[in-house]
Amino acid sequence: MSARELTDLFASVPDVRPSLELMAARAVLLRGLAKPFESELIADISGIVAQAPFRHMLTPGGHQMSVAMTNCGSVGWVTDRSGYRYDGADPESAKPWPAMPPSFRALAGQAADQAGFGGFSPDACLINRYQPSARMSLHQDKDELDLGAPIVSVSLGLPAVFLFGGLQRSDKPRRFRLEHGDIAVWGGPSRLAFHGVPCERAASPTGRRNAPPDDKLREDG
Repeated sequence: MSARELTDLFASVPDVRPSLELMAARAVLLRGLAKPFESELIADISGIVAQAPFRHMLTPGGHQMSVAMTNCGSVGWVTDRSGYRYDGADPESAKPWPAMPPSFRALAGQAADQAGFGGFSPDACLINRYQPSARMSLHQDKDELDLGAPIVSVSLGLPAVFLFGGLQRSDKPRRFRLEHGDIAVWGGPSRLAFHGVPCERAASPTGRRNAPPDDKLREDG
């Protein structure tokens, strides 16, 4: 059965989870908010990847990241042996990153507004592709110039476990199951909370293992 057939098969199954789940102070999960826009989002991701393909970047320590990444917007997040940073050009092509699609900007603004961050308009979007063996260790998003803007993270594809901790790496993180279409938004006192995605994959009760790879869109102001 194809991914489209699986999506159609379970489209009528009601989502009984609460539409909004609190992760921490000023940090929420908006369940299923992206689902009505999935076709447009996935098509726009394909267009971005055609211009700036997914790649496994190197950390400053020389380790290759298991998560494949690309960007869109006026700047993109990159890492290599010289450090972590935002750059206006794709280092692989030396060309500007693809423009951010209107669908991304509109959805990010809507999600931020529902989470209590009115007036948010992102200028950068990091797209992470998680294959089953990929992981993202606990980290803080602190390379942005404006830490007053929230992080908006959209999940598409396979379910995953999302870890959301405190302001210290040693703080024990809470575990949240992310489903296709869920959006996490955090800012304010939780803006620098440690978060990550463990290697384990959440089991899919709907059999959506044939869905497209899991894409996380992180949008920054």
